[in-house]
Amino acid sequence: MSMRYLEEGVDIHGGGQDLIFPHHENEIAQSESFSQQQPFARFWLHNGLLSINEDKMSKSIGNVITVGEALSRFSSSALRLFFLSSHYRNPLVYSDQNIMAQERAIERIRNAASPNQQVDDGESLDASAYKHQFMEAMDDDFNTPRALASIFDLSREINRATEQGFDVTDAQQTLLELVGVLGIDLDEPDSSADGDIAPFVELLINIRTELRGARQFALADKIRDELAELGVSLEDSSSGTEWRHRTQ
Repeated sequence: MSMRYLEEGVDIHGGGQDLIFPHHENEIAQSESFSQQQPFARFWLHNGLLSINEDKMSKSIGNVITVGEALSRFSSSALRLFFLSSHYRNPLVYSDQNIMAQERAIERIRNAASPNQQVDDGESLDASAYKHQFMEAMDDDFNTPRALASIFDLSREINRATEQGFDVTDAQQTLLELVGVLGIDLDEPDSSADGDIAPFVELLINIRTELRGARQFALADKIRDELAELGVSLEDSSSGTEWRHRTQ
């Protein structure tokens, strides 16, 4: 089929690591013998396997979580960030806790890119080094964990520079450019339903603050995690706790 649509050679061939042997080795032998051309594929991209509860996610086992089910609980950007946080060749463990952590990470990036942090009368923050690091990482076999590290480093630098009076406008544009390459959406969630849940969320935030003051961190973290599972993310700062509601 590939030869019908792509002629006798392909540039990039993908598949799971469990297909390397015997499936792809047989495909190479058959295709190169038939076409008398080598190589059959110039580049092979074999992705690591996704597991849940230490078992490979598989239809035959019955432990599959569909995209629709995942999107009903988490934002598409958090899911994308979750998959990008591991190199595509490495295995990845799916868990609610791992993805909720990415919801909070998205908020940190969104806050750094927020226009209300712009300062227009100070020295401009130079973000070229972070962009260079990002490009080097992506050129290194799509090393998305390293690429994301440069994004988070730039986000922290933007926050630090804002406090010191720098103009971060250009740096924020660079940040938006880099997350755009990875397809990460930083648009604010729809807040039309926030008014209905606001009193309850504020109450839970106050309880969580009291628990943290009493050093009952496990219970405080439980409130944060369960709110995140319901689509409410918390962002702690020196001035208090802010929250955002993600609706599907």
